[in-house]
Amino acid sequence: MKVLYAIQGTGNGHLSRARDIIPVLERKNIELDILVSGTQADIPIPYPIKYQLKGWSFIFGKKGGVDMWRTYLKTNAVRLQKEIKSIPVAQYDLIINDFEPITAWGCKLQNKACIGFSHQAAVLAPEVPRPKKNDPLGKLILRKYAPTTKSYGLHFKEYNSNIFTPIVRQEIRKTTRSSKNHYTVYLPSYSDEKILNMLSKVKGIQWEVFSKHTRTNFFQSNVSVRKINNKAFIQSMASCKGMLCGAGFETPAEVLHMGKKLMVIPMKGQYEQQCNAAALKEMGVPVVKSLKMKHFGKLQDWVESNRKVEVYYPDITEPIIDRILEEATAGVLH
Repeated sequence: MKVLYAIQGTGNGHLSRARDIIPVLERKNIELDILVSGTQADIPIPYPIKYQLKGWSFIFGKKGGVDMWRTYLKTNAVRLQKEIKSIPVAQYDLIINDFEPITAWGCKLQNKACIGFSHQAAVLAPEVPRPKKNDPLGKLILRKYAPTTKSYGLHFKEYNSNIFTPIVRQEIRKTTRSSKNHYTVYLPSYSDEKILNMLSKVKGIQWEVFSKHTRTNFFQSNVSVRKINNKAFIQSMASCKGMLCGAGFETPAEVLHMGKKLMVIPMKGQYEQQCNAAALKEMGVPVVKSLKMKHFGKLQDWVESNRKVEVYYPDITEPIIDRILEEATAGVLH
């Protein structure tokens, strides 16, 4: 069986997950090719990539959301169409797609089956928690960005039979955990200045901030700001008292799995993160709307609290892959 695994390269979660999925796929009796599209990830994958595309990336801003203007400027419709037509999707027996738009639309145009295996595939399921504020445009983007013929989803809970608990990478599972006197921070849609302004006011706490925006590591007041480095980030998470991050999927799931305190700030105008925040809030994770001073009291209360959410995420990567391959072989995915 010839398989194409297509991965979204915007953000780090998709590629972090791929680092565990690829070796499982390689153990199967298949011929595997890998495609990555997007420009916003900081984590490389140590496997040969057959197709590396610019794709369609959302650009992080510095005020808590996506920079729509820069995203628009970076979006080249003619290039996107060329990339969509350039991938020989018809040559593959199975295409597994992690919210990757180029192969998804290539399959749609050629009436080819495309199997979604992503967190986004789970977000729109009717059983999954939703934010109070409706967002028709956000829902539309999730549905149309990378259309698939059948989906397997990943979420914080098994909301239905096609939704599985998170794939926690082996790097996290095997890391020794401790509790030192620092909090780890990853808020890529905020500027370093905005983060420093808030965190420096929380006295007696050391903050380790991993930034998409800095070119050099530096220390100011009680806050250290570092360039993103996968090994250093994992070490910081594994030894922290708690984690302050966006309401993405991979990082909150890893933090919960490690038994750490967690607080999330969902990105503005990002429906997926608003849905994640609703699910996390239902589980007991504190959520704040933005990194503004009016929410400082909630941040201070969280730092002073010892409350954690207890979860256990078993290692089920191989059983999920086996199910996808078995159903593909049986012809039930089309």
